[in-house]
Amino acid sequence: MRTKFSIELMALTEELAHMARLTHEASERASAALTGSDLTAAYEVFALEEQVQVEHAKCEDRSVILLALEAPVARDLRHVVTAMQIADDLLAIGGALSRVADAAVRRYPNPVGPPQVIELLAEISSAVSHLVHEAVGVIAAQNPPRDQVLVPRDENLDRLRLRLLEIAADDAWPHGSAMAIDIALLAHHYERSADHCVRIGRLIRFFHTGIPLYAQVEA
Repeated sequence: MRTKFSIELMALTEELAHMARLTHEASERASAALTGSDLTAAYEVFALEEQVQVEHAKCEDRSVILLALEAPVARDLRHVVTAMQIADDLLAIGGALSRVADAAVRRYPNPVGPPQVIELLAEISSAVSHLVHEAVGVIAAQNPPRDQVLVPRDENLDRLRLRLLEIAADDAWPHGSAMAIDIALLAHHYERSADHCVRIGRLIRFFHTGIPLYAQVEA
């Protein structure tokens, strides 16, 4: 029975890692859609979100079965509960990236903003893609460091996002309120994605150390 349970836990981790890789691919395609007005890339994001939803359902089903039938305790219970929460975070990232791609589709063939905005969005999307990549790495890691933040916040990303909002909210903004609102929403979607990546790092640390999220302090 223990061997079967261990196999199920491994399968759960593999499903979660696959879900994370799909999310990272979506982050890269969303960046291409947004900064290059790439319609094909945008639709690839939508397709990837659907795959992420399928993987989320698989993780959820397996987790519920493990909780209901195996009654795990201690570290094994943390494994299952953490996996469920990480799957929810990855699903949320996929949804946010899909909204980013949707903005590119609605503005196509025009860009979502003027060159200055596109330049900032390119930096922001690249930074978020890097955070998702880091989240993929910590999910797949067998023995990540236990005494440090696994996915640290990107302070430069926060500065870029605030700069983007300042530009869109400027009284001299000449491109209309609809575009300004779209840009503010894009900043929000990327902020959400970054927050979920950081949370994934904390969840992985909780799994390996038992330190609850509220007690984890960034260096």
